[in-house]
Amino acid sequence: MQYAMSTILGRALPDVRDGLKPVHRRILYAMHGLGLQPESGYRKCARVVGEVLGKFHPHGDVAVYDALVRMAQDFVMAAPLIAGHGNFGSIDADPPAAMRYTESKLAPVARDALLADVAMDTVDFVPNFDGNEQEPVVLPARLPILLLNGATGIAVGMATNIPPHNLGELTDACVALIKDPELPEADLFKIVPAPDFPSGGTIMGLAGARKMYTTSNGSVTLRATTHIESIAQRTRPPRNAVIVTEMPYMVNKAALLEKIAALVNEKKLDGIADLRDESDRDGIRVVIELKRDAVPQVVQNNLYKKTQLQTSFSGNMLAIGADGLQPQRFTLRALLDSFLAFRFKTVRRRTAYELAKVQARDHIVEGMLIALARVEEVIELVRGSKDNATARQHLTNKDFGLSTEQADAVLALRLGRLTKAEEIKLKKEHTDLTKEIKRLLGLMQDDESVRQVMVKELLELKAKHAVPRRSIIKKDEGELNDEDLLANDNSIIVITRSGYIKRMPLEEFQAQRRGTRGKAGAKLSDPGDEVAQFFTCRDHNTVLFVSDRGVAYGLRAFQVPTASRTAKGVPVPQVLPLSADERISSVIPVEEFKDDEYLVLLTKRGWIKKTSLAAFQSLTARGLTIISLEDGDELLWVKTCTEADSIIIGTQQGMAVRFAASADQLRPSGRTSRGVKAMKFKPGDYPVDIDILPGADDQELPDGKSLVAVTVQGYGKRVGADEFKIQRRGGMGVIATKFKTKRGAAQDALCALRVIANGDQLLLSTAQGTIVRQPAATVSEQGRTATGVRVQKLDEGDEIASIAVVHEDFLEGEDADEGAAPTPTAEAVEVA
Repeated sequence: MQYAMSTILGRALPDVRDGLKPVHRRILYAMHGLGLQPESGYRKCARVVGEVLGKFHPHGDVAVYDALVRMAQDFVMAAPLIAGHGNFGSIDADPPAAMRYTESKLAPVARDALLADVAMDTVDFVPNFDGNEQEPVVLPARLPILLLNGATGIAVGMATNIPPHNLGELTDACVALIKDPELPEADLFKIVPAPDFPSGGTIMGLAGARKMYTTSNGSVTLRATTHIESIAQRTRPPRNAVIVTEMPYMVNKAALLEKIAALVNEKKLDGIADLRDESDRDGIRVVIELKRDAVPQVVQNNLYKKTQLQTSFSGNMLAIGADGLQPQRFTLRALLDSFLAFRFKTVRRRTAYELAKVQARDHIVEGMLIALARVEEVIELVRGSKDNATARQHLTNKDFGLSTEQADAVLALRLGRLTKAEEIKLKKEHTDLTKEIKRLLGLMQDDESVRQVMVKELLELKAKHAVPRRSIIKKDEGELNDEDLLANDNSIIVITRSGYIKRMPLEEFQAQRRGTRGKAGAKLSDPGDEVAQFFTCRDHNTVLFVSDRGVAYGLRAFQVPTASRTAKGVPVPQVLPLSADERISSVIPVEEFKDDEYLVLLTKRGWIKKTSLAAFQSLTARGLTIISLEDGDELLWVKTCTEADSIIIGTQQGMAVRFAASADQLRPSGRTSRGVKAMKFKPGDYPVDIDILPGADDQELPDGKSLVAVTVQGYGKRVGADEFKIQRRGGMGVIATKFKTKRGAAQDALCALRVIANGDQLLLSTAQGTIVRQPAATVSEQGRTATGVRVQKLDEGDEIASIAVVHEDFLEGEDADEGAAPTPTAEAVEVA
């Protein structure tokens, strides 16, 4: 325990008063003793180390030199205390040159803020290790150096890790606390919002700093300063690059580049084509060149997540207390209060020292003025004395009344000092000394005067040494979310009837001509399995998975596992907590939960309801009941709409009804309601699809939009929306399509009825998992009673199971595929 306390108090932890460990304090005091002031020349570091070892610090020379080097590194110290000349290391962890090559002297801030008052009895001195020298217990700091430069130290059973701060902010905080000791913490945190690291960087959010300042422990997230540049290539088009200009605090740049290169080689970082360090004496510049298809923001976020381009500084504000006897945890306020209390004592002790000197000088001046007033008598007395002792005795008798010190000063006077002008000068000096004594006595008696002196000196130091904040603060920024690490790409999600799910890039399926067979999009688990749900979305979308039992589950699209075209996928229960007899019946991707949008739900028996979309904003993968179902009924379709839209429902026998989504036709209801009847069905008929048309009137849809009807036998057509007049909900509707083939004894059936635009593309999936992608404009436009044209060639026994619309905005920026069919003109479509 004795050795542990010796380590804690005498080696490993800084003192809250001057913010220094013993080795740093001894180095600075030794340099002060050698006269290595900022105005003087440099001296070999070996000379300084020898002075420290010989007089104050009987330890290894390597430890002393390492401490000296650290105080000279501007990428470690916010305000370096030593000015170095030579190689003092680098941010790449290059070692400094040997002490026989480097030179050093005190930095201005060390002289002004730590050593200016050291010879004025402001602090206690103790004997050194051999008793031949005296060294200060602490230095009379004028700034909270512990916060300014931070500190790290590992003692026995405890450690400290305090980040550096901005000098200007610290002085402002000290001034504010001097003027108002009860300053609210919120106001204090506005003055000192977060650490300020000498290497710059960006502090992500203030929550970690607030916790550290209030509890003494906290983690500050620090991110490198980066930007995106376009790098010109000699023979190729320019490439994007992530440029790093500032590193997080204490991050080894060379090791970081090696780590990035290793991650790229291990395929753990995608999108990086080249990596080079272009740093020079003007600053840091690391170029991370990207591949042509890489999304710069996604690559940048992955670099933050997987490398030290983003780090956390774990603060632990522990230091030796103001009594110098035991370690103590400090909050920001407690640390500043301890420093200010120490500073108050040093100013008071300095005042006492100055007062004693001024009073002593005034005492001498008074004696000299008495002697000058009786100069002839003094001369005669001195001339009549046989020696100095006799003269001193005559001057100190009651005739003159001088003290011994005054008598010695009079005897030391030269004849030239006995002139009238000299007497005038002494009288003026006496007047000035009297004023100074009065001022100093005021400081000794009035605490407020001492505080004013503290404020004045703090502001002077701020004006002389303050620098702008280096670390930028981004408020309300936290950890990177998963979507920050993934591009918002277009994907296809496929769910099979037997309960398998997977996500594939849309680019897997090139556009083909109408009537082609397509390519495999899903490997089915058994011959009787088929594709049940099939849709397009963006990877950042929230996807609402709705089960046939009326339960909705919320999931981000990127959380669905990816798989190849021919893979089976993973069981849905691995992604969503479905019960054994529950299956996904409808899926809808949502980009934004708007207050004026609604979910329209349609069941197998034709019950329909409308519920506000905002009610599902907090939906999670745990699920939420969204409709009450009667026995034997299932929830099969979910769409989004607004009050200004209209709803169209298609049936298996080719009928369709269109009615307004407004409240007078379909009023909003709660999550647990059953809904109302959507339409009247013929015997044996039932709904097979539902879609939303923009606009609640009979006019033609805007932007070249129309309806596409596709049958299970692979026939389809486009129909003008104006052919479906607005009716009242609950009617039987009109014919949407007629059928051209027979399926055994049964007629062909309607599979899907969707709203499309000329620039959209269709994705058709068969029950056996074959998918074809084709431009919507290649499907002929016909009337309601037409049978359509072949849109997909089917294998024997196969049929169309589902279609998905790839909207035009999904296709923006997508590279044209070599196999894609050109979008036909209107004349070509008419001919077809």
